[in-house]
Amino acid sequence: MNRNYLRIYFANSFATKEKAQRSDRKKLWFCPILIVMAKIHFKYGAMNSGKSDTLIKTAYNYEERGLKVLVIKPGVDTKGDNKVVARGGHERNVDILAHSELDLEKEVAKYSNLACILVDEAQFLTQKQISQLFKLAKQHDISVICYGLRADFQTQLFPGSERLFEIADNIEKLPTMCFCGSQAEFNTRKVNGKYVFKGDQVAIENGDDIVYDSLCGKCYVREGGSI
Repeated sequence: MNRNYLRIYFANSFATKEKAQRSDRKKLWFCPILIVMAKIHFKYGAMNSGKSDTLIKTAYNYEERGLKVLVIKPGVDTKGDNKVVARGGHERNVDILAHSELDLEKEVAKYSNLACILVDEAQFLTQKQISQLFKLAKQHDISVICYGLRADFQTQLFPGSERLFEIADNIEKLPTMCFCGSQAEFNTRKVNGKYVFKGDQVAIENGDDIVYDSLCGKCYVREGGSI
C-alpha cells in the first residue's frame, strides 16, 4: 500500500476520533441537570376510605428508611386528642396541632432535616395554611402529603380541600364502599341515629350522638340528601 495513502488514512482517522471526542465532551458539558422538586400531594376520600391508616403506614415507611417526618393535624379535630387514630386501631403521635391562626411555615421551620410533612384531616386547615404548605414544598424542598375529605355532608367543598384542588401537584382518590356495595362518594352525618342534611359544616359535640359515614349517590338521595 502506498505510504502517502497510509499517512492520509491515519491522519483522517485521528482527526475523526478527535472530533468525536470533542463532540462527546460538548455533550457532557451541556448535559442538563435533572432537579427533582418537592411536591404537595392531596389524597382524598369519603369517610372510612382509610386515609388515616394510609398516613400512619406512610410515616412508618419513611422512618424505616431513616427519613424524618412531621405529622400535622388541625386543632379543630378533637378525635384522638394529640394522636392520629385509624379505624383499624393504629395510632400515631401528632407533632403539630394546628389552630386556625397558626403559621405553618414558621412553625415547621423549628424542625430540621425533614423529608416529608404528613397532614391528617387537611380539609379543616384554612386556605392560607394550605398555601403555607405549598411554600414549604416549593421553597423549603419538603414533600407534603395531605389526607382529607373532599366535601361535607351537604356536598359542599371544605375550604382546605378546595385550595388543595387548586394548587396540589398530585391528586389521588382513595376509594371506599357504600352499604349497598357501590363505591361511596358522599359523606353523611347521623345525629342520634338519623341522617341529617342541615347544620354547620363542622359539628361541635353538644351531647348528641354524632356519627359520620359515607354513601353512594343513589343511597345519599334516597336517605334525603339534596344534589
